[in-house]
Amino acid sequence: MAPGESVVVLGAGNTGFATAANLSLAGQSVALGELPAFAEALDPVREERVIELHGVAHTGAARIDMITDDVGAAAAASDNLLLIVPAYGHAPWALALAPHIRPSHTLTLMPGTLGALEMARILREAGAPNIPVAETDTAPYVCRKTQPDGATIWGVVPAMGLGVFPSSATAQVHERLAPLFPGITPVPDVLACGLSAMNPVVHPPGVLLNAGRIERSRGEFYFYDEGVTPGVVRAIMALDAERRAVAAALGHDLPDAAEAFHAAGFGPRAEPPDLWATINGSAMLTALKAPGELNTRWLSEDVPYGLRAWSGLGAVLGVPTPIIDAVVALGLTVLQEPPDTNRRTLADLGIDGLTGNEIRAYVMGGVA
Repeated sequence: MAPGESVVVLGAGNTGFATAANLSLAGQSVALGELPAFAEALDPVREERVIELHGVAHTGAARIDMITDDVGAAAAASDNLLLIVPAYGHAPWALALAPHIRPSHTLTLMPGTLGALEMARILREAGAPNIPVAETDTAPYVCRKTQPDGATIWGVVPAMGLGVFPSSATAQVHERLAPLFPGITPVPDVLACGLSAMNPVVHPPGVLLNAGRIERSRGEFYFYDEGVTPGVVRAIMALDAERRAVAAALGHDLPDAAEAFHAAGFGPRAEPPDLWATINGSAMLTALKAPGELNTRWLSEDVPYGLRAWSGLGAVLGVPTPIIDAVVALGLTVLQEPPDTNRRTLADLGIDGLTGNEIRAYVMGGVA
């Protein structure tokens, strides 16, 4: 995609704002869309169509070509759709987009945590054309909205994994995204990508083991720098080993969290690999404050949409996940959610009742 070609960013949250602004300042024609129910997120920039971007990427006043809460108008603005919302926004967006999807579209979730499978199922059941639905394993930037009409990027992720459903369409989607996000790298399929997401690995145990401090200080401490201590890292790595075992049962040899954080550019490699040392040496991660309350998407998203989906896959594949299940139980208890809360079931993903071999075949060809 040459400078000046079009892209649509769907979602006007922290990363949506930052991505729209950074791509615009890089020379792309950008449309920023939001669901009507969240139209107020666009209000600070709707009239002037300018997002002020600060930090370590492009900086300055980014002019956005279209800002709209008309989903049809947003989808019509480009064939290249980037959906940048929390996991609980995937299904509402799929339903809203379905009437407006055309065969030339590609849709990429940034990140997805297996959400590409859920989106594809909803679009198919709604009668939309079959299009490639992709996801990345992380967001492109470490960023936040830091003013009503602006955002700050503290770090650019140099290496995002890209999984595409069906995997036979990987080259098509990668060609569309590579000029926008240098370093984006295809992985074998969406299962490998969804199981490479680091947020469900780090956030839930980190929040739960810092629960008292989060409530007492209302998040006024540096989450990674002060909260992810060597003891917390041991819990994270125990959970991470189960994630990797589930992936191995699907034929994927994924790096552990320490290597994955370094490979994504979050921090330096330690010898031997050590997640605490990588995080401790990360300028972008150590700049982030903790969430201000326990009812944070670091639990409400990463537990029922992330960890629960991994646990469900483990059950089908015969892979025990006792640490994941314990973190799920504690996370749901803290959130005051029923213990069976699971918002990304295998049925949601369109793979309920399939064997491991059938799941692998499905993600490759798109046909169960």
